[in-house]
Amino acid sequence: MRWFWIDRFLEFESGRRAVAVKNVSYAEEQIPDYALSMPIMPGSLILEGMAHTGGLLVAENGGFLHRVVLAKVGKILFHDYATPGDQLIYTSEIQAFQPRGALVHSTAHLDGLLMAEADVVFAHLDERFAGIQLYDPAEYLGILRSYRLFEVGIRSDGRPIEVPEHMLDAERRWLDTERQRCAKQSP
Repeated sequence: MRWFWIDRFLEFESGRRAVAVKNVSYAEEQIPDYALSMPIMPGSLILEGMAHTGGLLVAENGGFLHRVVLAKVGKILFHDYATPGDQLIYTSEIQAFQPRGALVHSTAHLDGLLMAEADVVFAHLDERFAGIQLYDPAEYLGILRSYRLFEVGIRSDGRPIEVPEHMLDAERRWLDTERQRCAKQSP
């Protein structure tokens, strides 16, 4: 099972800033089991949502070619909690971007009030991890499309962010494979 800690992007400016939304639902299996007397979104998963927003911002800044992983949470402060029916707004801003990784400041707001803030360090996996693929590029593209990244994403000059060619190639290969598989199953 794969967990997704944002629902979609509201804003996305390449190399600078991303804003995402997360709707908290009682239907999420972690909610009723976390604190039985009062169902709340666990703080660790709010941090995951902030990191998810920032990590995708860092990954896009590298053309989705780097394998980006959360390396360290330098500081996190929680000012409130979220319950079912709440809508969290995550904002991540790149503070520093280097060949080996990036520093991102992320916040979570609830009803316009600051709920949590964190400084998150991301690393680009190097040659020591050669051959390790974190995502299938075609599947990754599907996730990014469901987040509406390419609908709202812009470059610093205002042009839209385009789907990287290596992801489109992977999607084409996947579609060709599926067509061949379906053709073999047809009578």
